[in-house]
Amino acid sequence: MSSFKAVLIDKTSGRYVAEYVQMDEAALMPGDVDVDVLYSAINYKDGLAVTGKGPVVRRFPMVPGVDLVARVARSTHDGFAPGEIVVATGCGIGEAHYGGFAQKARLSGDWLVKLPDSLSPARAMTVGTAGLTAMFCVLALERRGLTPEDGPAVVSGASGGVGSFAVALLAKSGWRVAAITGHAAEGDYLKSIGASEILARDDFAKPGKALQLQRFAAGIDAVGGATLANLLSQTQFDGAIAACGNVGGMDLPGSVAPFILRGVALLGVESVRPRIALRRQAWTRIASDLDAGMIDAMCEIIPFDHALERARSIVTGKIRGRVVVEMP
Repeated sequence: MSSFKAVLIDKTSGRYVAEYVQMDEAALMPGDVDVDVLYSAINYKDGLAVTGKGPVVRRFPMVPGVDLVARVARSTHDGFAPGEIVVATGCGIGEAHYGGFAQKARLSGDWLVKLPDSLSPARAMTVGTAGLTAMFCVLALERRGLTPEDGPAVVSGASGGVGSFAVALLAKSGWRVAAITGHAAEGDYLKSIGASEILARDDFAKPGKALQLQRFAAGIDAVGGATLANLLSQTQFDGAIAACGNVGGMDLPGSVAPFILRGVALLGVESVRPRIALRRQAWTRIASDLDAGMIDAMCEIIPFDHALERARSIVTGKIRGRVVVEMP
């Protein structure tokens, strides 16, 4: 088909508009791999993109959707052939290059990873950027040399997408996991995916002492701000926190005390750059470490014509786990 369904964001006469449209293949952006999109997913970035509440979109018009899993239709890239199932996350997709909220996409093969055989396309999108980022965090802690024998781990923003996968992945690796959430009702859900203890978000939301009681050997922080500062202050000697989010703020209201008096490490984790070797490693680990039932417990699949509504709702904190968009 030469025309296809998509969500398009544009600025028209000073108005920010996100709407469902019909597009033509001729409008696709440059790339050496054409794909038929099977599923996309709703991330916080997508919510910011469609509402205009954050500077996510870097060019207009733009098809949002920072995640997609697709079947290769045409390829001039040596690494991919028609019929193969590939996954793409980050790399500017949905921000500077047309993304996954469309039936078709044209992408650089340097952004793509072949989907491991043990992951279905829908489950791969359930994982998406959220699960990939969580896996990057786990790998960062492992590169630091930390193991479950060192003590418990902590995850902030635990009921969100990244947090949910962080809890599950750490628990699968043998960690005792304390999950921080602002939603007390999510306690049973978090325990079902591996949390051993539920902690209240409010206990970490305000700046505390520079050095606090040592509670955690490792952590994954998806919040930032005062929460991250408190986690660093509660990390034991030679421990580390992998930081990957900033919904609680870009500032870090703490001190150097945890770093210079306890040897605590702050490990920055980002998931946008291609770094294909790391992505392949992460997807391989995800495929082996997460069972299908655990992935399914985090997933809600919605039709494409509900994508805008649900993307808008994610910025108000009304989405638990992962919402996957099935393309028509």
